[in-house]
Amino acid sequence: MRQVIVRALSSAVPPHVVGQDEAAHWARRIFGERYAAFERMAPVFANAGIERRYAARPIEWYSQPQGLAHSNAAYLEMATALFIEATRLALDQTGMDAKDIDTIVTVSSTGIATPSLEALVHAALGLRADVARVPVFGLGCAGGVTGMALAARLASAQPGSNVLLVVVELCTLSCRVDVLSKANIVATALFGDGAAAAIFSTEGPGLAAIGGAGEHLWPDTLDIMGWDVDGDGLGVIFAQSIPGFVASQLRGAVDGWLAREGLGKDDIARFICHPGGAKVIDALESSLDLAQGTLDIERAVLAGYGNMSAPTVLFVLERVLARGLPGRAAMLALGPGFTASMLLVEPLS
Repeated sequence: MRQVIVRALSSAVPPHVVGQDEAAHWARRIFGERYAAFERMAPVFANAGIERRYAARPIEWYSQPQGLAHSNAAYLEMATALFIEATRLALDQTGMDAKDIDTIVTVSSTGIATPSLEALVHAALGLRADVARVPVFGLGCAGGVTGMALAARLASAQPGSNVLLVVVELCTLSCRVDVLSKANIVATALFGDGAAAAIFSTEGPGLAAIGGAGEHLWPDTLDIMGWDVDGDGLGVIFAQSIPGFVASQLRGAVDGWLAREGLGKDDIARFICHPGGAKVIDALESSLDLAQGTLDIERAVLAGYGNMSAPTVLFVLERVLARGLPGRAAMLALGPGFTASMLLVEPLS
């Protein structure tokens, strides 16, 4: 198979900045008197490892129940704006025009768009009428890594073509003031919004090369992570067991995947992980036998942007590449299923 190159990688965030202290104050005002467990849960804001995040709407917007129609309208407006911004930044990095894109892979699970997002931005970006469209829904936090693997396979299948990947999630829109649950409080403390775009091809200069990919789905884990959908919108499902599950179960899945690639952990110079939360980062380091603090860029991205779901790991990759890829890297992200998505990223030969 032809080597697939990451030609460009960009990121974008909404204009509204929410400091973690502001988020904690807002949550206490909204939930404190209505939810008896709130004060017991409140330390999650201080312990989440987050200093600020970006949101699709000003914080005041979230103070009233919006319902599915209003929250999805907000999703469509901001998701298309971030899609356009991230794509233009990626195109500028390569000197390409939008008409040079042959295939678009769109990854998003935080709203409903039919026609899908790449169709909604088609005219604004000036894409070709015959561009191939591959919208992907339901992968959650694993979507960034799986999306990269899918885009790379499509680029390899048509040598010389240009495949655009856009990953956009507006997680804050799922923070529900009408839902009094531990999972909803955790989501309020963790979630941010953002987007990332990457261009893949078998030709031209670039940032890195894509290697083998893998996935691992654990049986009987459907209740660990996902959406609870009702008439008022999307509600988050977060199991308290996630960090413990990662610490005890991830290593076996990673070792099995690396063995299928003819590799071992010692062949990986850098793990590039989705920072789902401070405890999850600690669990990743423990499971992978990494010294505490090794995942420094992951912690920095979490601190500056929160958990944006699927795009977050691409924010980490962007910063790892800017620092300089130290050798073969392995990208890891965990999402609903419960699933691990894994991908090799290597220096250009």
